[in-house]
Amino acid sequence: MKTGAWLLCAAMLSTPLAAKERLGVYQGWAAFRDLETPRCYAIAAPEETIREPTQPAFLSIGFWPKRSITHQIHVRLSRSRAPDGGVTLTAGGRRFRLKAAGDAAWATDRRMDLAIVAAMRSAPSLSIETIGRDGRSIVDAYSLRGGPSAIDAAALGCARARITALSK
Repeated sequence: MKTGAWLLCAAMLSTPLAAKERLGVYQGWAAFRDLETPRCYAIAAPEETIREPTQPAFLSIGFWPKRSITHQIHVRLSRSRAPDGGVTLTAGGRRFRLKAAGDAAWATDRRMDLAIVAAMRSAPSLSIETIGRDGRSIVDAYSLRGGPSAIDAAALGCARARITALSK
């Protein structure tokens, strides 16, 4: 990931950057831990988009130890989605229909989250597709180089945070 893209990912996140601990940068991906929430996540910006983006896009895989949530997929699109436009994630020859609200999308359940992460581990790239408000296609393409390492770093980061919290 280019330095500018990494900074873009960091700027997109909801809490101040100072509240986050960088767990590592893995080619096109980065992993962070946010102890205030607490949560950990792997995140990347698209390597390619069709047409000029109108907002920063990202794909993240989150871990929420207090809620016992792991490997949760979250997507923010590069442009505004049509209200009735379905969102499809494709990785490793598998297609997943995500649930969407506004310009964001998620897996429909934990089983889908885990299936997507499994597909990501064996694929070189991933794409997110939908129809924009203007009726034209939105395609955000992500390289998965470094993705599995960033996901593992986020998982370990929250496992360590949970162990530390339990020991206090």
